[in-house]
Amino acid sequence: FFDRFDFSILTPPSSFNLFPSTMATDDDNIMLPQRSDFTDIDKSQPYCMGIDETGRGPVLGPMVYGCCFYPVAHHAQVKELGFADSKQLNQQQRENLFKKIYEPKKKHSIYFIVSVISPEELSAKMLRMSKYNLNFISYDAAIDLVRQVLDTGVSLQELYIDTVGDPGKYQARMQKLFPSISKIVVAKKADSLFPVVSAASIC
Repeated sequence: FFDRFDFSILTPPSSFNLFPSTMATDDDNIMLPQRSDFTDIDKSQPYCMGIDETGRGPVLGPMVYGCCFYPVAHHAQVKELGFADSKQLNQQQRENLFKKIYEPKKKHSIYFIVSVISPEELSAKMLRMSKYNLNFISYDAAIDLVRQVLDTGVSLQELYIDTVGDPGKYQARMQKLFPSISKIVVAKKADSLFPVVSAASIC
């Protein structure tokens, strides 16, 4: 079989772009920052945070984890912006919504962090002698994002996560790790249930 198989069909064309255009500026060779500018964060009020992930293996590309966070008081305002599961939006809608998250002089106080795990790192982790599968890699990526948000000094009171694996076990684990967060919800299709996770799916 391998003597007869044409492996050239597995090589993507030169025009193939693995990353969505929402991650690039007008010049596709310049990647946008992987996190917001946090210098203007209002630390006097409670915040909510959403986490979503895309990519589930080292074959086609990296695993990308995104999170968004904003003041709890802005829930209704963010919902009115039209955030939804990114898979339900076309490319233009995603780009328009991402600009609302990224624009420096925004009025809605949405902040984001993006974490990218390369295919090489995924392979290295999964080939370790001790068990470390994609689910555990996902858990650790989410935990790291929460810690980064807490490191900004905001009072994080609500956390919503699109689940990987069993949502009950995942939620219990996060509650044990972050007892200071009063409300933690891990759910299937959280990106279609909670605007803050929808925003994370777009960034």
